[in-house]
Amino acid sequence: MPNMFKLSTMAILVATLSACTVGPDYQQPTQVATINFDSPYQQAEQAQSWWLAFDDATLNRLISRALVENRTLVQARANVDRAYAVFRDTQNNSLPKGSLASSYQATENGTVSSSDNGVITRGFSNGASLSWDIDLFGKLRRATEAATAAAEQADILWHDAQVQLISQVATSYGEYRGAQLRLLVAEQNLQNLQQSRDIVLARLEAGLASELELAQIEVQYHQVQAAVPALRVALLTADATLSALLAQQPGKLNLGSVPKLPELAEPVAVVAGENYLRYRADVASAERELAARTADIGVATADLYPNVSISGFLGFLSGPGFSLGSDNQSWAIAPTLSWQAADLGSVKARIRVAEANATMALAQFEQQVFNAIADMQLSLQSYNLSREQQLSTERQWQASNKALRIARERYNAGSGEFLALLDAEREQLFARDQLAQLQQQSFGRLVAIYRSFGGAIQLQ
Repeated sequence: MPNMFKLSTMAILVATLSACTVGPDYQQPTQVATINFDSPYQQAEQAQSWWLAFDDATLNRLISRALVENRTLVQARANVDRAYAVFRDTQNNSLPKGSLASSYQATENGTVSSSDNGVITRGFSNGASLSWDIDLFGKLRRATEAATAAAEQADILWHDAQVQLISQVATSYGEYRGAQLRLLVAEQNLQNLQQSRDIVLARLEAGLASELELAQIEVQYHQVQAAVPALRVALLTADATLSALLAQQPGKLNLGSVPKLPELAEPVAVVAGENYLRYRADVASAERELAARTADIGVATADLYPNVSISGFLGFLSGPGFSLGSDNQSWAIAPTLSWQAADLGSVKARIRVAEANATMALAQFEQQVFNAIADMQLSLQSYNLSREQQLSTERQWQASNKALRIARERYNAGSGEFLALLDAEREQLFARDQLAQLQQQSFGRLVAIYRSFGGAIQLQ
């Protein structure tokens, strides 16, 4: 009975000490300066479908394939699996460990005694060896917290890799269609300039135009013609980028020849009062990094205190006969108390390192919040300004078309100046090419809005 009382007392003491966890308990930041951050990360419902609003079958096909074939995404998924495997391995450290073993040993002259000269001793050992580190001060629990945060961070980064991949595919698709459109505009402009050149030639043959006028129109023609190779390079570059994102060889995407940039039927809208920070994977990743580094402080602090471990054996020891029974049953138990008392300076240094890492992680998290807010605001403002610029350029292009038609009719009738025609040609070329560039720019900035808002932006 006294022995049972002692055992019970020891068990209660061990359980009480095991409930102690040193180091700071992590509290998720809820505010950075005047910015509230009080919601856990979640992937937006539209993150995997927002591009469907463009109603572009080719874009849908490209993104669907990229989500399956892209190797960076495969790498991010494997990183999640690895992180959770590390977590499970760390979590298991708090449980007893054991192994089954069977061994044979033969020894001659096992002692220095002369009576053992020439004596050969044989024996068998069969049984289970067990060991258990009693987590008195929470070192293993803090390590599990750090591994949990690291695994959750890897999962968040995988979601972020999907958002980034979709944005890259959409942006590169816009660049491809934009290069197609600009190339088509250049070819149409060459046709228009050829018409003007034919008019000048006809008037030159009739003695109504000069060689200078012909040379001036040819300068403009060859200027546009010289831009065509650069546009073809831009088209090839966009094709190569898309091919790489889809893990495919360039030139095999079969994107079609219709140079139409995707457009939304309705404008995008930001919901008032919505905390879009919770959809930002980079912010959530930085927060999980902070949680892991905070837990590391507890891991390092636990080394200031003693560590208790228990090892044991349960099995059979036998001689040459290799018999198993109650007569040769064996067990052993060996509690061990260890303490880094002679190396506390190094322990304290590791604690300071962990605290510095946590401070750095906090600063990184706070900076990431500021960066995210700036990124979201800039993406909205940039898109709005790009749309204003595009609308103004559309009106400019329409006006330049009218001016060119009037100038060409007057010049052909002999009542207009050649310089007026030349200026009208130049203005129309510039306006149409600039409009094509702005259409591509507006699409790219619209994609940037979806990316910066984690795909959580909605249509009105």
